[in-house]
Amino acid sequence: MNATLMLEKTVQKFGARIALVSGERRISYSDVDATTSRIANALAGMGIRKGDRVALLITNSPEFAFAYFGILKLGAVVVALDNRYKAGELASVLANCQPRILIGENPCLEPVAANLPLFPSLEKIISLAPDAAGRFISYPEILANSTVARPEITINPDDLAMISYSGGPTSHPKGAVITHRNLCAEAAASGTGFAQNKDDVIMLFALPMYHNFALGSVLLTSVSLGSCIVIVPGTGVSIGSLMETIQREKGTMWLGVPYIFALAVKIAAEEGIKSDLSSLRLVASGGAPLPVSTIIDFQKHFRLPLLDVWGLTEAVSHVTCPPVDGSGPLGSCGRPIPGFEVKIVDDNSNELPADHDGEIIVRGPMMECYYHNPEDTAKALKNGWLYTGDIGKIDKDGFVYITGRKKRMIILKGQNVYPRDIEEILLTHPKVAEAKVVGVTDKLRGEIVSAIIRLKEGQEASEQEIKQFCHPVMADYKVPKQVIFTRYPARTGASN
Repeated sequence: MNATLMLEKTVQKFGARIALVSGERRISYSDVDATTSRIANALAGMGIRKGDRVALLITNSPEFAFAYFGILKLGAVVVALDNRYKAGELASVLANCQPRILIGENPCLEPVAANLPLFPSLEKIISLAPDAAGRFISYPEILANSTVARPEITINPDDLAMISYSGGPTSHPKGAVITHRNLCAEAAASGTGFAQNKDDVIMLFALPMYHNFALGSVLLTSVSLGSCIVIVPGTGVSIGSLMETIQREKGTMWLGVPYIFALAVKIAAEEGIKSDLSSLRLVASGGAPLPVSTIIDFQKHFRLPLLDVWGLTEAVSHVTCPPVDGSGPLGSCGRPIPGFEVKIVDDNSNELPADHDGEIIVRGPMMECYYHNPEDTAKALKNGWLYTGDIGKIDKDGFVYITGRKKRMIILKGQNVYPRDIEEILLTHPKVAEAKVVGVTDKLRGEIVSAIIRLKEGQEASEQEIKQFCHPVMADYKVPKQVIFTRYPARTGASN
């Protein structure tokens, strides 16, 4: 099975069904199929061939789904990028994967357009804006001038489909190489774990489509089953509009990150719930640790269990899922979904007995390697198992619990942030001698970024100065929320 065949089979069965809802737009599976073929043929006309990389800088919209499947139909490789990255961050990632074409929205394309010498692999830039002509290639124009004929490309299950970057250091990109086979296997497993079917209506809100939780557990799973995805614009400040949309569209599933559910609980406690949410049958959180207090408070206010699922980019999307009726033990992220195995091992890779903490390792649909990064691949993949860097335990009934983190990483609103990434930039500030970045627990966000800085002798700087230095060169969520100055040198190097 490959992802384009998966779409084709769904179109054959459910072509007239609504696949995507965005505002007033209601797009059928047949419409998705036709538009993706137009994109594939347009890219072919630009010289894109099987195996070429095409990058996306697109916010949540039907156009993301169109471009995603259009690239796959050609046998090309999708590189879905964080649209908040600044020019230097984009340059590092694109240098690793070398895409020939970039498709994006005008605001997201500005860092690229203003720094074209940083992106030598890019031959063409396609803008979704209707008035892009003159600066970029116009997406509406290429659609109008392309055909709906299905490209005659042979795509094998083990062909590369996607390179997904996990938010790692911009100077050391880690792009998980994922095949068509593993995309389809994850979609099937996710659907089984959530007991999802064609009648489900999935709310996509404040969960970016470039993130593998949205890509694997929402977009691909829904396409595999003929479900409907409702794209709700906005961020956490628009919880009210989400609730109104659930009522209007009779949403049955809502997937998100802990931050959004903590915010929903806060708003429900302060303002009450003003919409009819009785159509919802499943609510699940992923992407970051979910506090037990949020689960309890959510059930109290919304009268629904909040499931805690666990996964990682390198395993396509989520790996575990609790029982959908909420009957799993509190604090657990459930059992492995079909096709996955999970073990707990010590530092010598020996399997540990039940209820003993150790590193979580996974076998099942997962990445083939890190793209052009054999050193990190060898650390992550050993004897067919993926070493996740997360610490946890498995109880006697097979339920998995996440208890810590072996790898040095901060998770903020479900977004992975590597301290080394920020430290390397802070050390380029002319006044900074040493920098140490840590995660500080935050009830709403999970963690916040805190920087501990030692200035060079005789130098002075303010917290605001450090933040202003960071803003132009790193994604907004990486900018330290706190800056603490110290006079004492660190015992270890700044990047340890």
